[in-house]
Amino acid sequence: MSFTAEVKEELARVAPTCSHCEKATLAALVRIEGTLYVSGKGRYRMELATDSPAVARLAIKSLHEIYALKTSLTMRRSVLHKTPNYLIGVPTQPGLAEALRDMGVLAAEGGLCMGVADELVAKECCAAAYVRGAFLGSGFVSNPRGDFHFEISVESAELAGDIARILQRKGIKARVKQRRSSHMVYLKSGAAILEFLAFAGAHQSALRMEEARVVKSLRNDVNRQTNAELANQAKAVNASMDQIAAIRTVLSSYGPEEIPPALRDYMRLRLAYPDVSLKELGSRANPPLSKSAVYHRVRRIESMAREAQARQTACQ
Repeated sequence: MSFTAEVKEELARVAPTCSHCEKATLAALVRIEGTLYVSGKGRYRMELATDSPAVARLAIKSLHEIYALKTSLTMRRSVLHKTPNYLIGVPTQPGLAEALRDMGVLAAEGGLCMGVADELVAKECCAAAYVRGAFLGSGFVSNPRGDFHFEISVESAELAGDIARILQRKGIKARVKQRRSSHMVYLKSGAAILEFLAFAGAHQSALRMEEARVVKSLRNDVNRQTNAELANQAKAVNASMDQIAAIRTVLSSYGPEEIPPALRDYMRLRLAYPDVSLKELGSRANPPLSKSAVYHRVRRIESMAREAQARQTACQ
């Protein structure tokens, strides 16, 4: 089961806080997943499709309990994805048009409402219930072990803007962008997604995501530290190889009496310990040398090697 499906399973079981919360959740579901058909004389019928059995159960239960509407249920199987899809039919019947107006789907004067009716989300618990229904309808959240991504896809810019404003009212940074013929409310940061899950009522999913965030953060820290150590080791090895090459040039170009004793001691140490850092090399000297003292010897040897190479070039 995907993380999105797990979140929807949890959200579908959230108990309403007040008597209007269940209507707010159903209203969002109908707005996003419902398809309205109109026949002559303003007679309506509706279909609501979902691939989540928990969402199908919630929608049917709410339609029966809140509005006493008759429904039918058809389970279809997707040929492409091999997954079941549930089609809830609400046939033409008395009370359907009034229910659609009560849910903010139909305007009182006729026609469709494009945004979210203020009275549906006046209370904070009802606002949470509405965005819960919106996610149950078309929400997606990526597996928290990967990159963070969250979106709710809707048909109208007005509805997307209103959902984003509901979230922003709670301090959740939501953005809206158009994707082909639909509009998407999206969250990009892990913190914002966590805030949404907690606001909507998916507390167990929020805990799972927070655990994944901690593991991911630790893994990233370890990777950064390992990469830094490997880079430092590679840098130290390359520097050591350059120093050994300079030492060999000096030894082949100068007599023993031309090389100061301090430099000869350093050369012996570097040739004996080619892989260690300058700091460790200094600790092996007798008496021990500071890193700056060792580095001073390295610069003198490199200077002598350049002079030797310059002489050889001039002779050629």
